[in-house]
Amino acid sequence: MSARINPSILSADFVNFERDFASIAGADLIHVDVMDNHFVPNLTFGQPMVARMQQVTPLPLDVHLMIENPERWAVGYAEAGVFSVTFHAEATENPIEVARNIRAAGARAGVALKPGTDVDPYLEMLAEFDQLLIMTVEPGFGGQSLIEHTLAKVTKARRKIDQEALDVWLQVDGGIDEGNIERVAQLGADTFVAGSAVFKATDRDAQIQRLRNLANAGISHRH
Repeated sequence: MSARINPSILSADFVNFERDFASIAGADLIHVDVMDNHFVPNLTFGQPMVARMQQVTPLPLDVHLMIENPERWAVGYAEAGVFSVTFHAEATENPIEVARNIRAAGARAGVALKPGTDVDPYLEMLAEFDQLLIMTVEPGFGGQSLIEHTLAKVTKARRKIDQEALDVWLQVDGGIDEGNIERVAQLGADTFVAGSAVFKATDRDAQIQRLRNLANAGISHRH
């Protein structure tokens, strides 16, 4: 297993996406935060913009919907040709149905949990998802520090994935940087969203590779 580094464009220049996408060509996927100013107190962009992003980069898009009513909106993102669509468990009473509809529309389906949401109820339905996203900060804004207590969920989820040999990516998002990525990888994460940790660098591709190397070292030291 090799670690995946997905830079978050929340830290990019919204007026120069094409230029900034070119600066992270070494990424595994591009993490796209869609916010509706209802589920989280911030507003980013919607489906037409994401469809356009897909046209200007060869990299797969990892779309994270921080929005209400994913039943209504998630499938449209999948139909736009993105690689994966992750929605929030807290925003729907039917996570399995939403995930199946995303998959039916041709994208991988992910479910995200806010820092205060218990992972246990979702462990039994993990096979319904292609990705579990553990938020390690409160969703809405970039540049926050990782919340330590969220890492216990990473350990629990990794145990379940390994026990049942599930094909589920375990993603973390929030405050991931060169100071903690190796430890978080050792605890079980394999897919890492990094925003400011990538975009602050002068050579962003070199920084992506540095983060990947650190994460792979953590993965190799799992017990």
